[in-house]
Order: sequence, then structure tokens, then C-alpha cells
Amino acid sequence: MLHEADADIFAVQEIKAMPDQLPDEVKNIPGYMAYWYPAQKKGYSGTAVFTRKEPKDVMYGMGKEEFDREGRVLTLEFDDFYFITAYFPNAQHGLKRLQYKIDFNREMLCYMDMLARKKSVVLCGDLNVAHKEIDLANPQANGKNPGFSPEERAWMDEVIGAGYVDTFRLFHQEPEQYTWWSYRFHARVKNIGWRIDYFVVDPASRDRVRSAAIHDDVLGSDHCPISIEFT
Repeated sequence: MLHEADADIFAVQEIKAMPDQLPDEVKNIPGYMAYWYPAQKKGYSGTAVFTRKEPKDVMYGMGKEEFDREGRVLTLEFDDFYFITAYFPNAQHGLKRLQYKIDFNREMLCYMDMLARKKSVVLCGDLNVAHKEIDLANPQANGKNPGFSPEERAWMDEVIGAGYVDTFRLFHQEPEQYTWWSYRFHARVKNIGWRIDYFVVDPASRDRVRSAAIHDDVLGSDHCPISIEFT
């Protein structure tokens, strides 16, 4: 997928691995520099970015130990924008980790605001929330479930209300556009999915987004890749 997409920047979330556990062909991809931010806990969480252009700076985490030990936020600074890849917490069954996610969400918005005062911000990743009813196949059945709880959706309302842009919805308003499907019940074949992966840009950078896409024909994970063209 990486070479076929011909992307300048390629980001992954939930890597679940330490770099020393990976084969050389994954760690050293021709034409790309790789930056890894694994969780302290093995086999859990973590993020990584592959980039053709060397960044001016790389920032690991948001400066908050309770989130940073899970390797959830990796930021690359370039000349005229920040690129953030993030793996947002799952609120978990029974919403038992909802408060942790709410706290993470609040910290993330503050972090984005801080960076956006300096230059453009591109946030990408698994936000683990379907914002609107159009963003999942069965909204009525999931109102109290992780990823569609009122509290999680309210944070997305706050982000959009602050002027940040859900780039996919700039170009696509049709339903049944999803990025994640359960492995159970043949959900992907039936397209019983959720749109929980996003590219979000700061208010001032809306016009820099030329296109956005979901690549649901790419298999190999319960998620599919998404992309934007950012100029």
C-alpha cells in the first residue's frame, strides 16, 4: 500500500511493537525516514510515521506522562505545518475508560490549539469515535457504546465548533462510508462499519486540503487507509 499510494507521509497507529521486534524491510523502507513511538507496555498501542522529507523536529507525546507512556501522539514539524499522528484511547466496554479518553481529548485539543498558533496543523489517526449518525451503520444500537457515546461525540462537536475541519466531509456527504469493521459477523462484507479514522486540519488551513479519500478496497486490517492531498 505504501508504495502504491506514493504518499509523501505515511502514518500508522496501534503498531503494537517495538522497533527491535520488526524485520529490517519494515524498519528501513527505501525512500522514507521512519519515526517510531511505541508504548512502554509491549504489544500495546503505539504510533509511527514514514516520511520522504526530513522533518525539522520530532516531538514524542504531549508532555503528559499518563498519555505519553502509551505512545499515542507523534508529531513531525515541517517548514509550514505540523503533522500529528494519534491513536486515541478506546473508551472500552461499559465505558470504563471513558474518563481517561475525555482527559486525553481535552489535552489533544489544547495541544492542537498551541501548535496552530504557529503554523498549519494536520491531525491524522484513529480517533476512536464516530461523530455523527451518518458515520456508523447502526447508530440507534450504539448510543451508549464506546466510540459513539454522547461524551465522545460532544468532543468532536467542540473540535468542529472551534473551526477545525473534518476533511473527508469537505468532499463527501454520502452515507455508508466507513474506515473500520468488526471481524465478527462478516461486518466488512456487509459494510456494517464505523468511520473512526480522520484527517483534521486547523481552521486557517481549510483551503490547503485538495482532496480526501477512504481506501476501503485495501484489505489486511480491520481498518482501511485514508488519505488527503494537502498543498
